[in-house]
Amino acid sequence: MNMKIDELRSTLNDLIETCKDGEQGFRTAAEKLQDTSIRAQFRTFGQQRAHFAGELQAEVTRLGDEPATSGSTSGAIHRGWIGLKSALTGDSDQAILDEAERGEDIAVKSYRDALSKHLPGDLEEIVDRQYRDVVQVHNMVRSMRDTAKTMSGRR
Repeated sequence: MNMKIDELRSTLNDLIETCKDGEQGFRTAAEKLQDTSIRAQFRTFGQQRAHFAGELQAEVTRLGDEPATSGSTSGAIHRGWIGLKSALTGDSDQAILDEAERGEDIAVKSYRDALSKHLPGDLEEIVDRQYRDVVQVHNMVRSMRDTAKTMSGRR
């Protein structure tokens, strides 16, 4: 079943917003994290999402449309919530990792939703490759969160 071009553009722009949200979320979180190794990983994750957004923006342009250039409103709220929560908890790495994992849950769902729409072959390959990387980052963030939780329980 072929997608209509408008639905395809909308799906890709939704993913661009998701990537931009992740890019900003990881950068914001990296600024607040105390653990330097996690901070460096979060910066790398942010760069990855910027690359993914650029790749998807090029595809939307190729389709003859204007690509999304920023994150979503809900993403801005999510980033704001990271700031509020970390301010209330004294910039706790645990609180930041909890929220980052929640943000990654949203990213994984967005990619799954896009893949369920049976994209054209070339686009499905791009989105599927990005999806696998998003899942990998999600799992890494979850592991960091769980490790931090275990370590804080030992204190």
